[in-house]
Amino acid sequence: MGPDECTAVSDEVREWPLSTREWVSRRSAPRILLGEDQPEMRSLLRRALSRRGYDVVEAPDGPGLVKALVDGLLAEQTQVPDLIVTDVRMPGFSGIEVLARLRREGWTTPVILITAFGDAQLHQEAELLGAARVLNKPFAMEDLCEAVETLVPPPR
Repeated sequence: MGPDECTAVSDEVREWPLSTREWVSRRSAPRILLGEDQPEMRSLLRRALSRRGYDVVEAPDGPGLVKALVDGLLAEQTQVPDLIVTDVRMPGFSGIEVLARLRREGWTTPVILITAFGDAQLHQEAELLGAARVLNKPFAMEDLCEAVETLVPPPR
């Protein structure tokens, strides 16, 4: 763990499911699931979000993103993400495919999609699936952090 990372330790048991407001009010760091296949970009995003007090769980591809979700559900103390930030084009499953599956299963977790291929069709599909936001690469890190903080306030 480096100096850029921030962790929150809590002895409280998190009952399933807590709303984002309840999660933040317990003074635990909101959990963000980050799916990005480019290691440098994933590291940059993780550091930026961790500095703002978020607990970031990383996934290097679509199957890793799904595995992180399942692992969180199966953990001794259920750990679901308060927000998912994912690249659209990743090996295995795309961010759009994961978002579509989550919505079919009834998940309402907010999802921010990031993409280098953000044409009008992608934005329309993301909107229909209920994506909270789509950011086209390159984007300002501050834009991502503002979007995240709007959806899931950082711990105070």
